[in-house]
Amino acid sequence: MITRRALEIATAALTGAFGVAIVVSSLQAGVGWTARGVGSGTFPFIAGVLIVGGSLYNIARNSLDPGPVALDRTGLRKLAAMLLPAILFVAAIPLVGLHLAAGAYAFASVAMHRAGSLRSAIVIGIATPLALYGIFDWAFQVSLPRGLFF
Repeated sequence: MITRRALEIATAALTGAFGVAIVVSSLQAGVGWTARGVGSGTFPFIAGVLIVGGSLYNIARNSLDPGPVALDRTGLRKLAAMLLPAILFVAAIPLVGLHLAAGAYAFASVAMHRAGSLRSAIVIGIATPLALYGIFDWAFQVSLPRGLFF
C-alpha cells in the first residue's frame, strides 16, 4: 500500500530534480547582467529556483502527516496495467519503429480490456500503423521513426 505522503514526496523529489537540472543548465548559459543586458540563463535560473523551492515546500509539508492510503493492491495493479504497456511501447520504438510499436500497443490495449473483442483488437492493431503511415508518411511527408529492424 502506498500512502498519499509517499506519492507527494516522490512527486516533489522528481520535480525538484527537474528544477535542479534547470538551475545547473542555466548557470552554464550565464546568469546575471552582461554587456548586452540580462544573461540568457537568468530567467530559466529563476524558474528553476522557484521549482526547487516549491518542491522543498511540498516535501516539508507532506513529511509530517502520513495521510490516507492512496494506492492499494487493486489500484497498483490497474496502474501497472496502464504503465507497463506504455513503457514497452516506448522501448520498442527504437527497435521496430513507431508504426509497428503503435500497432502492437493498440492491439494489446484493446485485447487486455474485457470489453474489447479479439477481432476488434486485431482490426485496431492493423489499422493503427496503416493510419500512421497514411497520415504522416504519405500525406504530410513526415517520416516517423523506422527502427533498427525495419
